[in-house]
Amino acid sequence: MSPRYRNGANQAGTVIAIVADVMAVILGLWILMYLLDANRANSLVQVVHDAAAWLAGWSHDLFTFDRAWARVVAGYGLAAVVYLFVGHAIAHRMHRH
Repeated sequence: MSPRYRNGANQAGTVIAIVADVMAVILGLWILMYLLDANRANSLVQVVHDAAAWLAGWSHDLFTFDRAWARVVAGYGLAAVVYLFVGHAIAHRMHRH
């Protein structure tokens, strides 16, 4: 059997999948911090919130639930799922070629 090697397309696909994963983790981390009522004066919480707000700019306040926690979970959660789905779909497509 010949050893399996990684060509440029496989490496690019892997990078895309990792970037999508990191984006989803940031969004998920902000949802968790929000639900656990993290101290917003903390610099780590501020960095995560700013990054998540930027990543979910297109889906933030997309839903108009009465409860604030439901809006956060739906808006940021949708962005995380879309990034995961699209990123891994592109990565899978690149791995096939």
